[in-house]
Formats: sequence, structure tokens, C-alpha cells
Amino acid sequence: MADENQEIGGIHFPFPFPPYPIQKDFMAELYKVLEGGKIGIFESPTGTGKSLSLICGALSWLRDFEQKKLQAEALLLAPGSGPPSGEKNSLLISSSCQEPTDTPRPAGEPDWVTEFVQKKEERDLVERLREEQVRRRKREERLKEVCQDGRLRFAAKRTKHEEEETEALLRLSREMLDAGTGPEQLEQLECGEEHLVLAEYESDEERRGSRVDEAGDDLEEEHITKIYYCSRTHSQLAQFVREVLKSPFGKETRLVSLGSRQTLCVNEDVKNLGSVQLMNDRCVDMQRSKREKNGTGEDKPKRKRQKIQTSCPFYNHEQMELLRDEILLEVKDMEQLVALGKEARACPYYGSRFAIPAAQLVVLPYPMLLHAATRQAAGIRLQGQVVIIDEAHNLIDTITNIHSTEVNGSQLCQAHSQLLQYMERYRKRLKAKNLMYIKQILYLLEKFVAVLGGNVKQNPTTQSLSQTGSELKSINDFLFQSQVDNINLFKVQRYLEKSMLSRKLFGFTECFGVVLPSLSDSQENRGLAGFQQFLKSLQSGPTEDSPEEGQAVALRPASPLMHIEAFLAALTTANQDGRVIVNRQGSVGQSSLKFLLLNPAVHFAQVVKECRAVVIAGGTMQPMSDFREQLLACSGVEAGRVVEFSCGHVIPPDNILPLIICSGPSNQQLEFTYQRRELPQMMEETGRILCNLCNVVPGGVVCFLPSYEYLRQVYAHWDKTGLLTRLSVRKKSCSHSEGHLTGALLLSVVGGKMSEGINFSDDLGRCVVMVGMPYPNIKSPELQEKMAYLNQTLPRTQGQPLPGTVLIENLCMKAINQSIGRAIRHQRDFASIVLLDHRYARPSILAKLPAWIRDRVEVKATFGPAFAAVRKVRFCPCAPDLPGLKWGFSQPFSLCSFIERSHTQVWYKHLIPCLT
Repeated sequence: MADENQEIGGIHFPFPFPPYPIQKDFMAELYKVLEGGKIGIFESPTGTGKSLSLICGALSWLRDFEQKKLQAEALLLAPGSGPPSGEKNSLLISSSCQEPTDTPRPAGEPDWVTEFVQKKEERDLVERLREEQVRRRKREERLKEVCQDGRLRFAAKRTKHEEEETEALLRLSREMLDAGTGPEQLEQLECGEEHLVLAEYESDEERRGSRVDEAGDDLEEEHITKIYYCSRTHSQLAQFVREVLKSPFGKETRLVSLGSRQTLCVNEDVKNLGSVQLMNDRCVDMQRSKREKNGTGEDKPKRKRQKIQTSCPFYNHEQMELLRDEILLEVKDMEQLVALGKEARACPYYGSRFAIPAAQLVVLPYPMLLHAATRQAAGIRLQGQVVIIDEAHNLIDTITNIHSTEVNGSQLCQAHSQLLQYMERYRKRLKAKNLMYIKQILYLLEKFVAVLGGNVKQNPTTQSLSQTGSELKSINDFLFQSQVDNINLFKVQRYLEKSMLSRKLFGFTECFGVVLPSLSDSQENRGLAGFQQFLKSLQSGPTEDSPEEGQAVALRPASPLMHIEAFLAALTTANQDGRVIVNRQGSVGQSSLKFLLLNPAVHFAQVVKECRAVVIAGGTMQPMSDFREQLLACSGVEAGRVVEFSCGHVIPPDNILPLIICSGPSNQQLEFTYQRRELPQMMEETGRILCNLCNVVPGGVVCFLPSYEYLRQVYAHWDKTGLLTRLSVRKKSCSHSEGHLTGALLLSVVGGKMSEGINFSDDLGRCVVMVGMPYPNIKSPELQEKMAYLNQTLPRTQGQPLPGTVLIENLCMKAINQSIGRAIRHQRDFASIVLLDHRYARPSILAKLPAWIRDRVEVKATFGPAFAAVRKVRFCPCAPDLPGLKWGFSQPFSLCSFIERSHTQVWYKHLIPCLT
């Protein structure tokens, strides 16, 4: 496939084939947004080549930006060059990802002082550019050397194998010596227990991570200007990487794929832990163990070898630096990165992070970019960078869910018991400040359980509550009711982060189980005896010290204090931006405390403030008002900085038929409100419509219903009235006589797995039917509080509904737009979209449909004209000639059903299967 070099407005956009006109418009507008430092909201329907437009448009801008930067550097560093101009200076500052120093000069300052300061800033800029130029040349030479000499890739691996063999022999020798001398006499602490004791805590010191102490200057490399691309799932990211490889930029772009330890870890012992939190903690412990081992002298007293901690064989800086260079050398997806890490015996998780500074395109999932702590831990710096958020139709909900957290009564009681036992065992070894903070945390846990109506000293599973229900409180009211408003939660949060208490506590419970034989029979310890049986029931892992090597290890849950730590951090949110839901169920153990984030803009504001430009893109972004008002305006973005772009579809106008049907075959008005949709006549009318459509649609039919409960009711009613039996009879006569079927009918639910990310292209989806309007549950306390918050904070336009009311409608329409976009997936595809409810004809609802659907929609007051219009879609002249497809008028459909189990709930999807 030859590359096409498209010139649009004087800008060259390399493209793998002649682009559609809408792709040209998309790339040109994207270029303007990135060049002008704007915030862009881009909508491009699925099947229009959105990914390639993003890749070619953004990387074309980055190419031109880097060329301008090099030209400005060359002019500035040339002998005899004068001081940099304002435009050139701003370009160089932004390209080096440094915050501009716009410190105002004091009034009345002498001219010679001002001139001296300006010259010093110019000299500093020139010096910084020279250093950056040297680093860039070293990086290019290193990558060129790695590319030319493949032997370098395996030199470090051979050295590592030799070191491992030597270490294995030394370990065997030590084990033989330990076995020969017999068990050592126990000291005050049991062997291997020292790492569980908290170190002295100093609250005013910022400890710097030492994970890159051995890495040298290369790991401190300056972050170049780059593009961060994030999407929802790893599969979508992998698909994006494949699109980059297909583009003209595939061979020259330095791309890095980031992921969690759960995705990139190659240490089987760590992967077997199962829990992401446990994997994170064990990985950090292994690094610390390795550093302590490297820094341990021979003069220290010998102790028994620890059973739990060991160094990770894949965490080797020499190997990870080599892996970093391999990553930058050519584009690799996540699977290739893991395979390369196993081959080179280097950690892909850290190797990919070491490659971030020199990368031009960084691909990562949502949470890694949108969560500040995760972003900082990954080494992501957004200052002066470009961020592209794809599949962003649910961006607001994603930010809300990432920063909302919930803890139950069992976790609170379990954490209190474990922490109390930990404190009793190491009381004499802990410093005063450690004891103070531990007592504060114990007090917080006790009061949180009391708010739920329980007692922390009793078994939460047997404590029944007389009053049940949900109660929603502001953060301050919750703290006052809990009687913890006198505790500085910011200091407690900082202590938990720096002391790593949750990790110590998990190691303590992992080492001793739940029964601590060394505990004395004091009055305090006897008070803990009632918890032992309860804690045993909560622990899912084995209680033995350590399983033998090769033995299957049960997946263990993370320490409950880890969940509570996230809840305490959420309570430091501003009072107006969050709420706490106290949910009391039958027992204390089943009850919970949930933090609900009301203002996602507080976390998105930092991204918008630091980045040069932000692009929010998706296939169905309508209605866009939510992004403007709830996310961008509340983040402090001026209206003039926001750019909206929405393009049409690439299909011919005759390939899509959107219909709004107001009444059914028996002239029953279609209004699927919550009060009317369960009426027998409404369910029968729906069945009649689907029977008629299945008779004329030449392919698959996908029918979306508002909820799983309503799907079950409809299916049971159709079974009772004989509709399903009639469909089954038709299946038998068709399948035995002709052997061909015309399609399938899939009953699914709006917001379910089939409504997002699934392609019903070509014959899989010739018709999409939307039954009713899936409004969210208005009685939900979370939704009610969100509506009240928007009514108070967002301005109301005269004559328009309240912002909370608009939110309900927008949530409904976003779900509808996602579902009806499942059918049209490419240029030659064709389908009809049938909306069953007369409320779709309202102007306010029509305005929130995607433009490429809204411009072609037809409103049918009766079913007859609508049925005739659907029949015409079968003979679309643009339709491809598909083998095995029957074009007859009344080909019957066949019926079967299957059950999909999702966690503890059983969802029914009913499939009338298809296609020969």
C-alpha cells in the first residue's frame, strides 16, 4: 500500500492511502488545535478512520514542531548569534518541557539589574540547550549502535546468567551451613521479623525514591515534547499500536506502551499473587530487599534467611537499559514487550518507564494518566506535552469512578484487629511518633464502625443493625458525626504513604497468619480472642508459613488497610466536591462507607493546566455540553480555548435509514416509560414489530432494551404468548428444507457488553432496534446528589431546564448513541436504525443524536410507512454481494438462547442465530 503525501493548507500529512475528505478536515483541525495550544473535542463516527486521522495528524504536527525547534536551536547556538526573539524563546522553553519563568520584576528596579537578569536567563537557556543537544546525540548514537550490532542485545544477558549461577551456588552453600549448625537460638524477635517493624518516621522529610540510584545519568534524561495517547482497555491500545505500524510513521516513531504490573510483570512468583495491590507491594519489597542486600556488609550479625522477601531477578538496571533501547528502536505492542522482557530477563514494567523521556508517543490506559498518584509513580510529566484521550464518551464517569472508593464494615474491623495486634507486638520497638499515628488510625477505624452502628470489638458478621438504609452526607458532616474532625487527615495520609504501614501490616499478617502464638496472655490480648475465628473466615489464603516451591498459591486479598488508605485520601477532598454515603445493611459486615466524587474537574484541571494541548476524541461524543460545562469550564478553561469538531460519515446517504416509529402495527402508541413499558399490550406490540422486521431485514437484527430485568420480563411474556414457539417452528422448516438463514436477532441491554466496543458490521447487524429510552434510576441517591450539585454550581439559561435535568437526559442519550452506532462500521456498510418511542421525535432529543444520524432521520407516526421504508433498505445498490445471503421477502429467523454469567449475577441474552 503506497503512502500518500497529502498537502492540506500548506501542511504535509503522510497517509497510507488517499484519505476521505472528512479525514483531511479532521487532520487539519487537529493540527490547528495542537499548534494553538487549544482543548479540542473531536467526534468521528466508527468506520471513518478516526485512529489513522489522529495518528497522522498528531505526528505530522510533532514532526514540524521538532524541525522548528532544531532550527531555532541552530540559530541560537550559532557563533555570533544575537539574543533569542520572543517567539523563538517561547518555542525553546516549551519544547524543553520547563515551566516558563514569568516572574515579574520589582517596580523601580535599575536598568542594569534588569539587563543582568535577562542576560543570565539567556545564558542559562543556551547552556540548557547545549546539554539537551549532547543528550540527544548520545541517545541517537546509542540506538544506532544497538540497531547495527545485534550482539549487544545479548551481552548483558550472558553476564546476568553468570551472576545468577554464582548467586545460586552461594545460596546453596549458605543453606547447607544453616542446616548443619541447627536452628539458631531465637532472639527478642523471631527470625526474618525485622523488616516488619516500622522505621523511625520524620514527617518533615521528603524521602526520595532510590529505585534508579544505579541507573546513572541516562535515567535522568530530559523529557522531550511527546504525545500521550490513552484509551480505556489494553485491547484498544494494542489496536492503536497496530494502526501506528500501518501508518507512514510506523518505522520512525519512538513509541512506548505502558501498562500495569498485572499486564507487564514477567516474574511468575509475583504474578501468582493475583491482586494488583499485592503485586505492587511485593515488587517494591523485592527492590528494597535487593538494595539492602547490595548495601549489606559482612560485619553484620547473621540471621536466618528470610522466607518471604527476595530480590527480583528481572530488576537489573543494565538489562533494563538495554530493554529501554530496544523499545525505542522500533514500535512494539504490549505482548511483544513482555516477550522481549522474558527473553532479555529484564523487567518490561520498569524498562518501558525508563523509555518515557526519549519517547515521542506514549500509549497508556486511562487510570495511569487521569490519577495523579499513578501518573507520578510512572514518571509521567505532562508539562508542555500533548494528551489525546480516545474513546472519551465516558470520560466524566471514568474520572468519577477512579476517584470514588468504598470500604465495608468487615474491612474496617479486620484492619482494626490486625493493626491492634501489630501495635501490641512491637509496642516497645516503635518510636513515639509511630505509636501516635497508629493510635490515631485505630481511633478512626473505631469511629467509622460506630457510624455504621457497630462495635469494633465485636464480630461484624453477627452484629445486626436495627436501622437500615442509605444516608448521604457532606464530607464535613460525616467527619463531625464520626467525631474525627479533630484529626488532621492530611498528616495521616502522608504518614501512611511514607511509612508504608499497610505493606508492613500485610507482611505481618502474611507471616503470622491470624493466630499469633507469641502474644502473651495479657488482658489486652485476651480481648482480641473473639476476633480470631472471624479473621480466619476472612482469610482466603493458607495459614502455613510458606508453600513449597512449585505448589499452587491461592489468590490472596490485599490488606484491608490498603482500601481504607484510599478512603482516607478521598476524605481530604474539598467539602463541596464530594459526598459520603453511609450504607447500612443487615449486619455491620455488609454495611459500607462510600466516597462519591461530585466534581471530576478538580482532578482533570491539573491535566489541562500542565499540558500544551488536550484532545478529547470519540466516535459518539454527543451531547458535548457535558464536556464543556462539567469538565472544562469547571477546570478553569476559557470558552475561547475550546474547539469542537464533528464530522459526518463516509457512507452514502442511502446506506443508512434512521426511523422514529411512534406507534406499532395495532396502532398502539409506543411510550416505554417506567410506568407503561411493563403493560402486556406494550410487550406484545414490541414482539409484533420485531416479527415484522425479522421478516424483511436481510441479515442480523440487534435489539436493545432498557434493562436486564425488563429483558427477562419481555422474554417470559413472549414465551407465555407463544411468540417464541412460532419463531422456533419457523426455524425448523427453514433449516431442514433450505439450509440457509437470513440472519439473527440478538436481544441485549443498553449499557451492557454488547452496547459498546462490539462490531455488528455487514450481515451481523443490518438493523438496530432501540426499545424505549434508557433513563437512569432517578431514585438513586448518588444521582440525586449529582443533580443537586449541578443545579447549585452550573449557571442556568433562562427558559432551559435545570442542569440536573439536563444531566439525566444526556446520560440517556449517550447510552443510546453508543448502542445505535454498532451497525455502520465501514464505507460500504448499510443498516437501518429503528427507535421505538414517540419521545424520540421531540426536538430536544433529536438535537442530541449524532449529526450523521440526525440529518437523515425520518419520523413515522404509524407503523405501515415505516415497515415499507425498512423493506427498501434490503435492495441498497451500494450493498456488497455477500455469499449465503437470502434476499427473499419472508425468510424466517431461528431461535435459541444462552446464558452469560457475569460475577454473581446471571444475565440473559437471547440469540436468534444466523448466517450460513
